[in-house]
Amino acid sequence: MNLLSIKNLSKNFGGIKALIDVNIELKKGSLTGLIGPNGAGKSTVFNMITGIYPPSSGTITFNGVNITTKPYKNTKLGIARTFQNIRLFKNLTVLDNVKIPEHLHVEYGILSSFLQGPKYLKGEKAEDNEAIELLKIFNLDKFKMNLAKNLPYGEQRKLEIARALATKPLLLLLDEPAAGMNPQETKELLDTVKFVRDKFNITVFLIEHDMSFVMELCEDIYVMDYGEIIAHGTPDEIKRNPKVIAAYLGEDTNEITLEGGIS
Repeated sequence: MNLLSIKNLSKNFGGIKALIDVNIELKKGSLTGLIGPNGAGKSTVFNMITGIYPPSSGTITFNGVNITTKPYKNTKLGIARTFQNIRLFKNLTVLDNVKIPEHLHVEYGILSSFLQGPKYLKGEKAEDNEAIELLKIFNLDKFKMNLAKNLPYGEQRKLEIARALATKPLLLLLDEPAAGMNPQETKELLDTVKFVRDKFNITVFLIEHDMSFVMELCEDIYVMDYGEIIAHGTPDEIKRNPKVIAAYLGEDTNEITLEGGIS
């Protein structure tokens, strides 16, 4: 069953056609990649899924609901994302960065919070425990009282994913999660994303320029160029697709394959 269905999605910015009749289907529990050269329209797709941009035409259906609402409503429906440029609460602790999105699901009200009654205290303790468990998955619990801005770059990337998971999503959108990571950090991230998908039974949709990362992680891949989907298939099919090779290398040939290393 499809969790996300994008049908004939187009987006115009004035006279610029950023997306042209994009069609994407994500099965529940899948690991799907969206790749393409810079400026192909990948982040625009993510921005439309999360409600930042309204569509010029076409539809986006998530878990049976037509989503053309505000981003915070899409979060409540079960969509979470990370960004190409890290967007943490840098002057808050690592623990607080994960606790803040957990408030989406709290059961106490403003009055209980103000008076710090039993329901509030119980809820806060539960949030602490859940946040620490998430941090443990990313080996970040030892940094829980550190300010987020003081974490190494790779750890900040992991914290942003942990924060997204704190909203308890059905769909996790990762926008270039391996950007700026060294090979060891990238390998750890790859294993973590697989673990997170299985542990939380969520669907993962990611944009990434590290081709070897995408080919090893994803089961299904869409390729964009100039705002259009030019290919869709398994990693093996994609890396041998002439249209994909031409988009990346400017050559239309079957003799070249997109093996790991092309970004």
